[in-house]
Amino acid sequence: MLEGLGRTQQDLLHALLLQSAGMSIDDLAQALAITRTAVRQHLAALERDGLVKRGATRPTGRRPEQLHELTEQARELFPRQYPLLANLLIAEVAGLLGQEALLALMRQLGRKLAADLEHQVVDEARIVEHMNNAGYEAQVFFRSGGEPQIVAHNCVFHHLAKAHPVVCELDLALIGALGGAEVSHEECMLRGGQVCRFALGKKED
Repeated sequence: MLEGLGRTQQDLLHALLLQSAGMSIDDLAQALAITRTAVRQHLAALERDGLVKRGATRPTGRRPEQLHELTEQARELFPRQYPLLANLLIAEVAGLLGQEALLALMRQLGRKLAADLEHQVVDEARIVEHMNNAGYEAQVFFRSGGEPQIVAHNCVFHHLAKAHPVVCELDLALIGALGGAEVSHEECMLRGGQVCRFALGKKED
C-alpha cells in the first residue's frame, strides 16, 4: 500500500492520480514544492518499481515536455472496496437462491477457474504454482509417510470467507478439479488453524 512509500513519493502519486493526462517534471516540482532534481530522483525510483510510466509529450512551443502518469499497478495502491462489493453480492445471491444454490455456485466457479488454468489433471507442485500466482503463498509439504499436502499460508479470500464460509468451497473445488481428486480440508485458518492444509485423495478415473 501507499504507506510503504515515503511521504514525498506518496504526494507525487496523489498528484498524478488527480491529473490523469499526466504531469511534467516542472508540474510536479511546483505541485510538491520541491526541486526538479528531487522530482527526477523520485520518478526514477517509482519507474523502477513499476508505479510510474512515461506518457505522452506536451508541446510547449519549444522542446516538448515529457509527461509522467500512473501505471495500473500504482492505481491499485489506492483504496478499493472489492471486499464490500463481494460481500454484498454473496449475501444477495444467498438471499435469492438459498444456501444450497450458493454452495453449488461456489463449486462451479472453482471448477471453471481450474478449467481456465489447465486442460488436464496436474500434480500438487503445479497446483501450488497456480495458487501462488493468485497470492496464496502455498507450498507442497510431505508428511512423515511421504504423502504430499498443499499448505497455504495466506487465504486470498480470508475476510470474505469469515463472513461467508461457503467461499472456502471455491478453493476446494479449484484444487480438486486441478488435481482430479476429492480434497480434504485438514486445517483451516477460519477454524483457528495456523495455515490452510489440503490433501488430495485418490485420483479420479
